[in-house]
Amino acid sequence: MDDVRVAAIASLTPLEELDSDPFLVDTRGQHAVCARWADDKGYVLARQLFCYGIRPDHAELWADVEAGTVDLFVAANERVLARALTSVSGFRAECERRGVRVETVGLDEPPYDTAAKAGVHRRLSMPTAGYDGS
Repeated sequence: MDDVRVAAIASLTPLEELDSDPFLVDTRGQHAVCARWADDKGYVLARQLFCYGIRPDHAELWADVEAGTVDLFVAANERVLARALTSVSGFRAECERRGVRVETVGLDEPPYDTAAKAGVHRRLSMPTAGYDGS
């Protein structure tokens, strides 16, 4: 059987929202949840997408599907999809029209204490300074 190839959708949320909604800001955390979900199912994480208010019919969302390298989309939860897309229902309808599954992981979000928030802040505020997130 061929591997199921997954595109993980993460929401690009401004760093200013770190205190109020750290998981939506932490794209690395969102992708980690999706990667764990894919691995648990025996799927292959083929693509990581970073989106903020993108239209459901945007060509970039569908490029890998059209190329035959992605079989399904996954996001950590509905909140991530709602931030990443202009219309979750429109995206689900487009997925159905194209015959592509869309799933949400549905696991609890990781806790974010002060140190975790500080780590996300450092990683996101210094990407051009050579910081690798360690």
